[in-house]
Amino acid sequence: MKSSGRNISLTSYDDLFSTEETRQADAREQIQQIPLSELHPFRDHPFRVVDDDRMMETVESVKEYGVLVPAIARPLEDGGYEIVAGHRRKRACELAGLDTMPVIVRDLDDDESVIIMVDSNLQRENILPSERAKAYQMKLEAIKHQGARRDLTSSQVATKLRADQVVGAEAGVSKDVVHRYIRLNSLEQSLRDKVDSGELAFTPAVELSYLKPEEQQWLQNALEVTQQTPSLSQAQRIKKESKEGTLSEQGVMEIMSEEKKPLYNSVTLSHDTLKKYFPKSYTAKQMEKVIIKLLDNWLRNRQRAQER
Repeated sequence: MKSSGRNISLTSYDDLFSTEETRQADAREQIQQIPLSELHPFRDHPFRVVDDDRMMETVESVKEYGVLVPAIARPLEDGGYEIVAGHRRKRACELAGLDTMPVIVRDLDDDESVIIMVDSNLQRENILPSERAKAYQMKLEAIKHQGARRDLTSSQVATKLRADQVVGAEAGVSKDVVHRYIRLNSLEQSLRDKVDSGELAFTPAVELSYLKPEEQQWLQNALEVTQQTPSLSQAQRIKKESKEGTLSEQGVMEIMSEEKKPLYNSVTLSHDTLKKYFPKSYTAKQMEKVIIKLLDNWLRNRQRAQER
């Protein structure tokens, strides 16, 4: 029998038995070019998008290569899309003069969206303490709402973890560190800003987060008048008096007006001590610059270790 010469196309097994809903979902998972005007920020997005030097580097990369990693967004009921991951990429596209960007559109519920949004941002460098605090709290509440109990082991007898342990494990810190960061959300905005700027140290800030809003305002006023920042011992005393119900505005002012003892005595390094570490041509100023840089690296490593 002669062939009819026509190509016969057989429907695949997957096409025969997949539902229309499944086929539509597969299509939506493909990368689409979405107009920037249809992409809206995630509700209560905790991470700031700043036009800093790093953003300008991203803009230049977008101009030269385009957006290499698609954003993730979910459809909104009223039209358009809510960005789940890719807020900085969208801003870079705006600054680069683009009208669209590549996006993976995915149907996600609120809890799934929060978890993806937080995880996609926590790996970035230079996250402010207040951003981390809000992100940890959002993810913790999402996991609790899901009723999720995740396994972080492949053994047959799986270890079931609490939600705060999951948040910590996936961020590389302990659950205690997670809760300490979340405490920052109880600070008034002016004090959170001081933590972000480094004017208020993290550990004293955690202690002061237990103060009532009015007491925090007393503290803020005292900081402005005295131009001092609370030490850990001062913060603990203020917290203790607040807990006992004996704290007053005058009491906060008196504590913050105390003369502090210097943390360090003068340290002098002799030339004989330093000369084995530096070339003979190095001046004292060059030595000092290297020492400060090494101390900065040591401090960052120490802070990371304390968070784990």
